[in-house]
Amino acid sequence: MPADRENAANTHMLNRLYVLFIKRALDMVFAAAALVVLSPLLAVIAVLVWLQMKPPALFQQVRPGRKNAAGQETLFTLYKFRTMTNRRDAHGTLLPDAHRLTGFGKLLRTLSLDELPELWNILIGDMSFVGPRPQLVRDMVFMTGEQRQRHSVRPGLTGLAQINGRNNILWEDKLAYDLQYIRRITFLGDMKIILITILRVFKAENINDTGMATAQDLGDYLLESGKITQAEYRLRQQEALSILEGRSACSKH
Repeated sequence: MPADRENAANTHMLNRLYVLFIKRALDMVFAAAALVVLSPLLAVIAVLVWLQMKPPALFQQVRPGRKNAAGQETLFTLYKFRTMTNRRDAHGTLLPDAHRLTGFGKLLRTLSLDELPELWNILIGDMSFVGPRPQLVRDMVFMTGEQRQRHSVRPGLTGLAQINGRNNILWEDKLAYDLQYIRRITFLGDMKIILITILRVFKAENINDTGMATAQDLGDYLLESGKITQAEYRLRQQEALSILEGRSACSKH
């Protein structure tokens, strides 16, 4: 076997070992260590959120996770610190995100401190430090079959899309970066993503869509850009609701 082919084969084998065994082991070790080291900071933030926005301090939301052996997306509960109040109008409807996002909540988002509870998701195996960001169920149902291949790996605290624009790039580009990542996962690649993420956090870059309090849903983007019809939009929104209701029913049992 020529030297270059042998080197390529060895590199491929090392990458496979990293993906299958080492990556998860590193996630567990560093997530546990981070939770211990950052526990005072986590406690302080939790108290401040509790005082400013009333309990609970944590925001919980069901997100699509890694596909199971049958090729179906699993669902898990993602944990973050709350950044918005539950203010409602006279009819009991939640106010728009921009009206519910507090100054303290905006600071948490700017510094990405609201993401820290996801360390628990990493520790228990729902997530990884690096991987495609877990989107909403109502985003998943609007993805193509190819785009949903992003769920063949654990979702990440950060990822290739996050260091290439985060919420300030088009949905198509964001999902393309996710697919690019899953095609070649390496230790050095993950370390590079983590280091660049730390720099982005310090610079507070690309936190939200321009002029928006939170990122725009994929379905809303596709509808506004004329890429799906109103009928398709309603149908897939109903699909997302059915998935979440099924999850709730399972949880009750």
